[in-house]
Amino acid sequence: MAFRIKGSHITALIIAGAIVGWMATGNIVVGGQANSANATPPPAERNGKDEALFKVRYITVNPEIRPDTILVRGRTQADSIVSVRAETRGTLEKRLVSKGDRVKAGDLVCQLDRGVRETGINRATAALDQAVFDYEGAVELQKKGYSANTRVVALKAAMDGASAALAEAKLELSRTDITATTDGIVQDPIAETGDNLAIGDVCITLINANPMLFIGQVSERQVGHIEVGDQAGVGLVSGETVVGNIRYISPSADAATRTFLIEVELPNPDNALRDGVTAAAQIELDGTEAYKIRPSWLTLDDDGSIGVRVVEDGGEVAFRQLNIISHTPDTMWVTGLEPDTRVITVGQDYVIPGQTVEPVAAEAAAQTAKDDSNS
Repeated sequence: MAFRIKGSHITALIIAGAIVGWMATGNIVVGGQANSANATPPPAERNGKDEALFKVRYITVNPEIRPDTILVRGRTQADSIVSVRAETRGTLEKRLVSKGDRVKAGDLVCQLDRGVRETGINRATAALDQAVFDYEGAVELQKKGYSANTRVVALKAAMDGASAALAEAKLELSRTDITATTDGIVQDPIAETGDNLAIGDVCITLINANPMLFIGQVSERQVGHIEVGDQAGVGLVSGETVVGNIRYISPSADAATRTFLIEVELPNPDNALRDGVTAAAQIELDGTEAYKIRPSWLTLDDDGSIGVRVVEDGGEVAFRQLNIISHTPDTMWVTGLEPDTRVITVGQDYVIPGQTVEPVAAEAAAQTAKDDSNS
């Protein structure tokens, strides 16, 4: 039987011959090593030779005057609430005003029954007339030598006493007419016709709402920054807004809260502001220099300090720790920077202090993006 060579055998012989020939050349490359002249350099060498510097975007910041405001929460309070009280006993015969009426100081507001007070005046008048007659008669007799000086003196004292008794009776009668002691608007509590009033009982209550006061508490850290006469804008929860001036700052703190009472005087000529309404006052202080940045620019240093990364001269990255003065969701006021500082706003989390980068101003980046969108 004749021997027959298959095609696969021929292919295997050719591959084996090629491998033997390659091994005979002596050139062997082991994976992971690059000793030849044309080998690819390490990444650190490639970054320094073939690749461009990492680009970061920055904004140049300068100090600004930061408006400083103290926010004080409190309530409104009428300048005065006066109770007009009875000065004598009696039944309220007539009340001449009602709730909501405006009265002036001296206006008649209530009348008590006069009772026997008018009779008392008549009695005191008669007693005074008799005392005057006795005194004058004694004086005439003394001139003729028929009356002693001691009798004249005694009758003079009796006459003066009768005069005082008449004046007292008239005053007691006048007290049945109760007059307003100040300007104001009538409000509760008020007495009703027929009420029996004792000395000191309230006939009507007057509220003087012009000026209106704002009453609030300022912390011990802030009280040293305000003075009497400082302007304050007050907003009421009912919607009114009015500007006034501080008229009083308590010299001592509340023992429980360690805060200081302040009063802001608010003009209220039309009585639109009401007593007892929740309100908040904003007191503007002298501004201080600070830097205005965005919260998104912040980053952390290796030790956990909050700050920003900046680009120094030569394109080198540095870290600046910040002191945050105040902030909102969109803006922060900080200190710790210097004028014309270039703060990295994009890419700050991908660079480290000491690294050299290619800084691109935010304005230039915005213009490039605009040009690309128009092309």
